[in-house]
Formats: sequence, C-alpha cells, structure tokens
Amino acid sequence: MALLFASLALAGCSSDAKPEEAARPVLVAHPGGGAEAALTAYAGEIRAREESPLSFRVGGKLVRREVDVGAHVRKGDLLAVLDAGDLAAQARAAQAQLTAAEAELVRARADQARFAKLGQQQLVSRSTLDAQNAAATAAQGQVNAARANLDVARNQAGYTQLRAPHDGMIASRAAEAGQVVGAGQTVFTIAADGGREVAIALPEARIRDFSVGQAVAVELWSAPDQRLPGTIREIAPAADPQARTYAARVSLTGDAGKAVDLGQSARVYVQDGGTRAAMTVPLSAIQRGAGNATAVWVVDPATSKLQLVPVQLGTFGESNAPVLAGVRADAWIVTAGGHLLREGQAVAPVDRENRPIAMNATKPAALAAR
Repeated sequence: MALLFASLALAGCSSDAKPEEAARPVLVAHPGGGAEAALTAYAGEIRAREESPLSFRVGGKLVRREVDVGAHVRKGDLLAVLDAGDLAAQARAAQAQLTAAEAELVRARADQARFAKLGQQQLVSRSTLDAQNAAATAAQGQVNAARANLDVARNQAGYTQLRAPHDGMIASRAAEAGQVVGAGQTVFTIAADGGREVAIALPEARIRDFSVGQAVAVELWSAPDQRLPGTIREIAPAADPQARTYAARVSLTGDAGKAVDLGQSARVYVQDGGTRAAMTVPLSAIQRGAGNATAVWVVDPATSKLQLVPVQLGTFGESNAPVLAGVRADAWIVTAGGHLLREGQAVAPVDRENRPIAMNATKPAALAAR
C-alpha cells in the first residue's frame, strides 16, 4: 500500500509539470519611414510638351506620303499630298468667272459713260441714268465676288500639301497613301522639339495633395538608378469620367529633358504630405481590438516576448498605413500571423529570408509612445 501511494504521488507530480513551450518563429520588421518611405510612385510616359495633330484643311484622296513615324522634320517640310485635280478645276472655273465678271464690268462702265453724256444733254430720263449707274455698281460687285472665289479656290488647291508647322519628330501616322481623308482628319502627330514631359494620372482621392509647381523626381525604367528633377506643370481641372483620375504633366527641369526619348516609360516620385510622411506598417501587422481600436504586436528585445501595443493610424494606403503614435522607429513589429499570437508569448524573430534576427538584450524595449 505504501508503494502504491508513493507511485500515485509521483504520477501526480509528473502530470503537473508542463514542458516549456518552444519559441514560435515570427516575421518581424521595423516600421517603414524616412524620405524614401514617404515617396509615392506614379507610372507615366515621356511625351513632348507640344504635340500637334496634323490634318488637311480640305478633303480628298491621299496620293503620296513623304515621311514615316520617327522621322525628324523641319518647319515647312512636305509631309503628304492630296489629289489636287478637282480643286485645280475649281480654281480654273473661278478664274473664268472672274474674267467674265471683269468683261461685264467694262461693258457696264462704258454704258454708264454714254448715258451720262446723254443725261447732260437731257436726251434720257433721270431714271434711265440711275439704272445704268446701278448696273455698273452691280458689275463691280460681281467682279469682287469672283475675285474672292478665285482666292478661295487657289487656297484650297494649296491646302492639298501638308507641311510641318515647326521642327519636330513624327510621333504617329493615322493615314496611308490611297486613303480618302476628310477635312480635319488627323494624318500625322508631330512632337515639337524642345521640352519633354511625363504624362501621369493622379488619383481622385489624393488630388488635393498635389499642386502646380510641386517638385518631383522622375526615374526611367531603362535607368532605375538615376532620378531626374522635375516639377508638376499642369493638373487637369476635371477627372476622367471613366478612370476617375486627373491627367497631369510633369516638366523635366534643366538638361534632364535631353536624357530622355519620346515614348519611354517612367516613374514619377512624389513626396507625400501630412500624415502620409509618417512611419508606416503593413496592413497585415494591424490587429483589431474592442471598439475598433488598432494595435500591433511588438517583440521586446530584452525578453523576446510579445506585447500588444495600441497605435494611432492615419488613412490606410494600398498596402500599408501611417503610424501617428504608439511605437518608435526602432521597434520590431510582427508583420504576419498576428491572429495566432498571444500576450507574453516567447517568439523567435526572423526576417523575410527566414534568417534569425539577433536582438540586443541591453537595448531598451521599443514600446514607448511617440
């Protein structure tokens, strides 16, 4: 019996002793911050500051195209030609009408002179003399109208040649030889020499954070390690009805425009203002508590244990949220799996490459509110 009670006592003691829980690996990181974290990138395309769609002022059949896309042209260079047969015929018809009107004017003036002499001799009535004067005036009006029609016809015949309005590069072509084009229909688009810009779209939700003249940085996709200075030159006054974004143009300052080519892809980095320039944490690190309160798990570097620290957040972004108060920049934040953790739990911090993070035990816990 004594042996039985002893064995039961030993069994009870062994059941009360729980094995120590192993430290749970957790992914940690410092809150984002600094100037780099306060930059937002917007995709854009290198465009010319002046882009002109070129078209004929008259309609007709395109018989010849003199340039291709990418060609550099000078002011006055011939770009395309329309069939001028019909317009030339109209000009000849207008010339014939002018000749007939001038002949009629000569006859009317001769009659006016003869009737004027007869009127002095009182051989014709006053009404007949007035009629001859009116006929001469009408003939002069017909000449003026015929001359104006001839000028219009000649101008239209000249409009069959499309010439470059200024120096630049042919950016696009919208018509081919043999095609019938209408007056005002775009045939070429010319990008003028000179300034280069980046066309971007700004989100409707943040449009008040941008202003004309605001400094930005431009990074080409082909040169990711080089950033060019620029400024926002213009912002559209109304949003696109479908995309709900505002079109904007960024001018490249100084000699930066000489280092880019038309059509290149680029990123425009804009410094965030207000709360968006604060430290940020990933959305996956945010824990929801009672009353919609927000908190994050912070690892105490002295004990490698977790503490749930309340934080004050700003407006959420696409992948992170700004931290207004609650943690310091040197805090180790758990960035994933927070719903599986508990207060005081021992953890083994690792980085994104699953490498252990050595914490300084003498370093004070990064839990002090800002």
